Amino acid sequence: MLFGLYAPIPMATVGSPEVAKSHADALKALPAGTRDLQLDHSTNLVVAADQSGFDICLFAERHLGSDLSAWLLASAVGSQLERMRALVAIHPGLLDPVLAAKMAASLDRMCKGGMAFNIVNGWFDEEFEMFGGKILQGAERYKRATEFIEVMRGLWENETFSYQGDFFRYENARLLLKPGREKSPEMFSVSSGDEGRDFIAKNCDWWFINYPKDAENVDDVMRGVESAVTDMRKRAEREGRTVRFAMNPFVAVEKDEETGISKTLEQVMKYDAEPDVRKMKRRMLPPLKAGLIGTPENIHAQLRRYRDLGLELILCKMIPSVENIRRIGEEVVIPGHQIN
Repeated sequence: MLFGLYAPIPMATVGSPEVAKSHADALKALPAGTRDLQLDHSTNLVVAADQSGFDICLFAERHLGSDLSAWLLASAVGSQLERMRALVAIHPGLLDPVLAAKMAASLDRMCKGGMAFNIVNGWFDEEFEMFGGKILQGAERYKRATEFIEVMRGLWENETFSYQGDFFRYENARLLLKPGREKSPEMFSVSSGDEGRDFIAKNCDWWFINYPKDAENVDDVMRGVESAVTDMRKRAEREGRTVRFAMNPFVAVEKDEETGISKTLEQVMKYDAEPDVRKMKRRMLPPLKAGLIGTPENIHAQLRRYRDLGLELILCKMIPSVENIRRIGEEVVIPGHQIN
């Protein structure tokens, strides 16, 4: 079993006083001689995770938000890691794929563990338009993302590459800098609909499985994961491919699940910019109910159940402190690597 975490940023992080302050100060000039807290906090936490056995870090992207740019943050933090991979979000349609391929090759050579892509097809129309994208719907959106991936892989794997698609066209395009690994960067994505699942089956290496709607307990989550894995395997087999599976539950080491969930929600509400108990519980209860909160023994038992269903990566949501990361690394991640 592999393990990852999110780089702490306002869009993806809860329960962090540092991130809350960074968000509150986002429109203010920084005091002379200081950096944005997001960078220092991300560096401290992700380096601690690297030292604690974690395998990958997701740098999520919110263009229309107070988050630091995912690519800049991944470059700054990723260059300091010894073994972890940098998983960077990208929105096909906002960047040219040749430029993205060059950026990825650069980051792959800057990070000792290499890099991977999290393909985000987008749902936030205002953000997409504001940052130069053209909004597409349904099949067209996934066609553009497919071409985006094909162009990047073609550039990484060939000396020159020509391509005639509906969205991208190139004649003898080339990169004079290739990725640092023999294998091209992997593609991760998340989608719940039929068109999105077909896109992943045809193009991606990893699928982040959605939680079933209105999951109220771990059995609901397990049934949803099992159904999703079965469905994706059938789709991938039709394409002659194999897709690997990941999910992003909350992880907390506590004396029992009830205490862990209670403490987590209390910490989250304490530092949420606009606390709304009903909204918070609706958004957080599914990952909290995934069964990875409690004693290390109970967490390991649940991890084995997920591994038996086919999951290979747990991208941990957690209260982001160095102390907590080191504890989860020691009591969950390192022994969890032995689960097979």
